[in-house]
Amino acid sequence: MDLWSIALEERAKADEERRIRLEQQGKQDGDTYMFFMGSSQCGKSTMLLRFLERGESPKSTIGIEYTFGRRSRGANMAKDITHLWELGGGTLLAKLIEIPITAECLKGLVVFIVLDLSKPEELWNTLEVLLKQLKQHLDNIVTQLKVKSPEAVAKLRQAAWKKFGDDHPDKDLLNPLLVPLVIFGGKYDLFQDFDPEKKKIICKTLRFIAHTNGAYLQFVSTKSDTLFNKTKQLLSHFAFGTPASRSMSMDHTKPLIVPAGADALGQIGVPPIPAGDISKISAKNPYDLWKQSYCGFFPPLKTSNKSHIPDDPCKDVKYQEPAIDSMRAQKDEELEKYRKQCERKARELARQRAQSMAGSSTTSRDKDQQK
Repeated sequence: MDLWSIALEERAKADEERRIRLEQQGKQDGDTYMFFMGSSQCGKSTMLLRFLERGESPKSTIGIEYTFGRRSRGANMAKDITHLWELGGGTLLAKLIEIPITAECLKGLVVFIVLDLSKPEELWNTLEVLLKQLKQHLDNIVTQLKVKSPEAVAKLRQAAWKKFGDDHPDKDLLNPLLVPLVIFGGKYDLFQDFDPEKKKIICKTLRFIAHTNGAYLQFVSTKSDTLFNKTKQLLSHFAFGTPASRSMSMDHTKPLIVPAGADALGQIGVPPIPAGDISKISAKNPYDLWKQSYCGFFPPLKTSNKSHIPDDPCKDVKYQEPAIDSMRAQKDEELEKYRKQCERKARELARQRAQSMAGSSTTSRDKDQQK
């Protein structure tokens, strides 16, 4: 064989391996789409930069930010591409989920929810709001997709259930998302110093949410190379179809690593009930029972939706763009001139109306005097 034939054979082999890996994930060949959202300031940007091996310093995410990653397929020149979207602002901008998640990218989409384990009082609200918004949007997409391509919806459902197998004991109690979902517990370096009982409650609750939604659950810390290497391996698996890690840990005294479909309600156990709250339980389904239990130990803060977005991001030196800023200044000046012009017209119109009303009143008074 000549060199060209060997190159073609190597490329065909790499393409076939990738096709098999993507098929195992329920995807087809093509670009992948990874959407990150979660708690504010929990390390999402740092995680992405380290995954892409970029040495730049992270900065706060305003709205939605986009980037991409590429990876060569062996010795040939073809490259796999993953599109990365990050949503900032915690739950404040949850409706922006609708922008990057479309029917066109659904077959290669993976959603990541990154939570701040060091703030358990905000954890449930963040997870609940984002999951609700995500499910509503996916339901809308699927409703439209059923009309155009019912077979595509059937493939998504088949892939969502495949990870559980046909004999899973909890099959009737699960409602997996139609796209892969990963729940990351961030800032594990702070969480590991929590009281053991608190850690147990948080871990069991997250395992329940992840299991019932068909999600991967993994704890991460950007300050621990060992933990982040496992995170990077998982990200690479979804982005480029590389082999997934076989690591698994369900011990609450260690970082959780629970692959989708590997857990069971029997292993998770029942939700702990705070002392004296048994008589207050009014839940009608397992989800509400876990919610009441968790919120009994960690009452949600009223400020959990507080935005970390500055008053005017355009004036923040971290986001300076000379070309854009100069054009923005010009438009601001034009807007100010237009505003003043409108105010002058409004004052002139008000003056004319006042004069007209005064003239009308004088005319009426003169007519009354003549009578």
